[in-house]
Amino acid sequence: MTTLLFVHQVHISLVGKDHMRVSWVTTDKNAPSTVEYGKLPGKYDMSMTGEHTTYRYFFYKSGKIHHVKIGPLEPGMTYYYCCGGAEKEFSFKTPPSKFPIEFAVAGDLGQTEWTASTLLHINKTDYDVLLLPGDLSYADTQQPLWDTFGRFVEPYASRRPWMVTQGNHEVEAFPIIHAHPFVAYNSRWIMPSDESGSSSNLYYSFDVAGVHIIMLGSYTDFDANSAQYKWLQADLAKVNRQKTPWLVVLLHAPWYNTNTAHQGEGESMRTAMEHLFYNARVDIVFAGHVHSYERFTRVYNNEANPCGPVYVTIGDGGNREGLAMMFQKPSPPISLFHEASFGHGRLRIQNLTHAHWSWHRNDDQDSTVRDDVWLESLSSTAKCKGTAGDQRQFKPIGDEL
Repeated sequence: MTTLLFVHQVHISLVGKDHMRVSWVTTDKNAPSTVEYGKLPGKYDMSMTGEHTTYRYFFYKSGKIHHVKIGPLEPGMTYYYCCGGAEKEFSFKTPPSKFPIEFAVAGDLGQTEWTASTLLHINKTDYDVLLLPGDLSYADTQQPLWDTFGRFVEPYASRRPWMVTQGNHEVEAFPIIHAHPFVAYNSRWIMPSDESGSSSNLYYSFDVAGVHIIMLGSYTDFDANSAQYKWLQADLAKVNRQKTPWLVVLLHAPWYNTNTAHQGEGESMRTAMEHLFYNARVDIVFAGHVHSYERFTRVYNNEANPCGPVYVTIGDGGNREGLAMMFQKPSPPISLFHEASFGHGRLRIQNLTHAHWSWHRNDDQDSTVRDDVWLESLSSTAKCKGTAGDQRQFKPIGDEL
């Protein structure tokens, strides 16, 4: 080993049933894409080699970006690892293979003092996986900010898997002069698209401990003729609610929103895809984009429906643009709680049938629970039972009234 090699921006993500992808950046173009790992500190009896990439964005050239898939790994186990032969040791804990499992959820993070507060509050209580519904670094074409973001989140993202999808701040494209979107995002934050049959890093799915999680792209094509729509149809058709009784979706632009900010920006996608969510009995949908918190009742086609998903907007991670303070008045009955404060959420899935959702506000020294609710899986609800993908056996309950 050498103490001269500097690795930074280390983060991990889930890959398949029992693997983890380790990603990091080096300035040394000769640094190897190798991860050594084991179950004891400083004792690495396993090693894997992966791939690397670089990218240019106008006059900026990235460091060498490494991605190495390691495993198979045991569930609920702590592993110690080092990257590229560097001396610094990291560790992570794999998620459990069965319930209970706890997700931290935070969107629109950025890299401000409020972001630091959000991450500190998240880290005070253990969790298994972090879910991020878009808008990571707020680099907005200033590529060095991707590097500072990677270093900023490394203490957290190197310890627990971060599963992310893209937001509008990841697009970073200009007509003619830089027409290719998501170059930095796709180079730095590789997600398990190949393993879930997706042709794009912008949408994918994965299973963890009895939960099927789908990450969608609000800023790529989503109409009925699009690759994303067809992939989503196929992915939902494969869901087995006996094996994964919980079904969760993340996307960036919310389909339901009573804040005055970003009104209607998710409507086209909702119109195109909402029936797929309903027919598959999606349990909960997390979105970002609007910089506040809001929770809706179970909804389908703009009306309360006991077999529709619960919709949650959680774009309040701490971004530099500030909070979206204004909500519609009067608040429609489908919106059950909203508050314009920075914070994060926790989804603890207790068992096959029940989960607890809570939203934690940053304002106090210790994060304060301002909203919480117990949820019952739609796969266990008698009036909503059915097999995901078999849309013929579902009929919108609202149409029966």
